[in-house]
Amino acid sequence: MNELSPADFRRFWQRLQSMGLNAYEARSYLVLLGHPRFKALELAARAHVPRQKIYEVLDSLVEKGFARMIQEKTKLFSAVAPDQAIPSLLSRRARLLEQELAEQSQAAQGMIGELMTAYAEGRGGRGTLDYLRIVNDPGQVAAQFRRMLAAARSEYLEFSRPPYAVDPLDAELVIDACRRGVKCRVLVEHGTLDPAHEQFLERYRGAGVEVRQIERVPLKMAVLDGREGLCALLDPVITRPAWTSVMFEHEGMAEAMRALFEEYWRRAL
Repeated sequence: MNELSPADFRRFWQRLQSMGLNAYEARSYLVLLGHPRFKALELAARAHVPRQKIYEVLDSLVEKGFARMIQEKTKLFSAVAPDQAIPSLLSRRARLLEQELAEQSQAAQGMIGELMTAYAEGRGGRGTLDYLRIVNDPGQVAAQFRRMLAAARSEYLEFSRPPYAVDPLDAELVIDACRRGVKCRVLVEHGTLDPAHEQFLERYRGAGVEVRQIERVPLKMAVLDGREGLCALLDPVITRPAWTSVMFEHEGMAEAMRALFEEYWRRAL
């Protein structure tokens, strides 16, 4: 008989519980491993399981594939080899999880349909400021900007200033827009570019994007198709730089922003 050391016993006891055995089951299995067979009440004493619980524990171990019952004059129990019991348990758990996820996915699809109906009804009436949104989350700003850029059909105008945060995906979308016939113009502050952003601008020029430089632009801005766009404003109060984006879908505001761009573009190199 080769019994585990106290430290190993506790380590494996905790790991077996993490895989789905309860404390009594894990302790009983580890005791069974070190002996050829046990009577139920003998195992209860060795594994420190209450006598009234031991048969329930052994039935569960047999059901989960960690123990087998040997029928002689009295019932005896022995351990199933770990290389059989543990993979079998994990396989059963995987099947149960797959089934649970499939059921949740099916339920979610139905719920999405019902909630989208409510969402569409709620969006049916435009609020007084539906054309103007203030967004602080950079991920939401990036996603919305990329959606607008991918949908652009005629014109893309951009004020670009530090701190630069050119994403390769954004650069590709500008180039793609230019290639599908969108007139793209980018105005950059002179002397503020690092080598990485100089390379982006060279790629822009090579793809047909018009690029000019000027001493200063008033804000980060993009205007698309003369009807929508965004302005990124640096918070003037807090000491740590933080940007708030104003996203608009309003022809009057887009016209004003476009006129501002044209004035700076006329003065640029």
